[in-house]
Amino acid sequence: MSVAPSLTAGLDPQTKAAVLAEAIPYIRRFSGHVVVVKYGGNALGAAEGAEGEAGVLARFAEDVVLMRSVGMLPVVVHGGGPQIGELMRRLGKTPEFRDGQRVTDAETLDIARMVLVGKVNRDIVGALNVHGPLAVGLSGEDAGLITASVRDPALGFVGDVVSIDPTIVKRLVSEGLVPVLATIGSDATGQAYNINADTVAGAVAESLGAEKLVFLTDVSGVRADRSDPDSLLTSLTADGLDALVASGAIEGGMIPKARSCARAVRNGVRSAHVLDGRVPHALLLELFTEQGVGTMVTAP
Repeated sequence: MSVAPSLTAGLDPQTKAAVLAEAIPYIRRFSGHVVVVKYGGNALGAAEGAEGEAGVLARFAEDVVLMRSVGMLPVVVHGGGPQIGELMRRLGKTPEFRDGQRVTDAETLDIARMVLVGKVNRDIVGALNVHGPLAVGLSGEDAGLITASVRDPALGFVGDVVSIDPTIVKRLVSEGLVPVLATIGSDATGQAYNINADTVAGAVAESLGAEKLVFLTDVSGVRADRSDPDSLLTSLTADGLDALVASGAIEGGMIPKARSCARAVRNGVRSAHVLDGRVPHALLLELFTEQGVGTMVTAP
């Protein structure tokens, strides 16, 4: 298995040695522990410049492979909202939202499944497997992984998580593989539902007793003032996070992330993190350095 040299490209030998030395205690601490990483469609879709989505995805894959190489047990959960919207527009279908949630009729559900299972999932699996036979793609419909129920009939086939059966994920992890999960679930009749990936990531982390839950998105982390990047909060408790949601300081797509973080750390996950996935190797910087690059949430 190989990791591209870009991880330390541009650093002089002394700096490289210092970076590796700083990582040692964290590698020891987290080896053998599950880390659930939610890779957001926004983090991928917001890629800019000549590097583009392929470059951002390649860097993400390097981070995950390095985690696995040093004994950590990564599980990837991904979204794909922007990519679903893009394909809908290309097919001449106008996305409709109610209270920030996509109305999902039968045709939109088919599009969501095509994008999440057939495109985004395959792209992530392919990027990881450049480094060796490591990754296996899954849908929540596989092996009864995600049991879902309808959230609101007015939203169509939008689901909530009823339960997680992590058996297939645990089996893959025990074999040294990296599960990559698309967030389509199904009910007892086999009806499929599109489920918010932030919610699924938190539920999966809880079911696995994960050490960490990490959200990679397109903002630097949780801010005291959402319009001020300098107001980044590097650490919070779940109670503090709840207070920010209640005050309106957290809104929109950050709300399900905040709620998933708070619930996860209250239910056995040691810590949750919100990072800007566009920052080169943000995942490694957060996990293996003292300062980190985003927001860490812990229990009260």
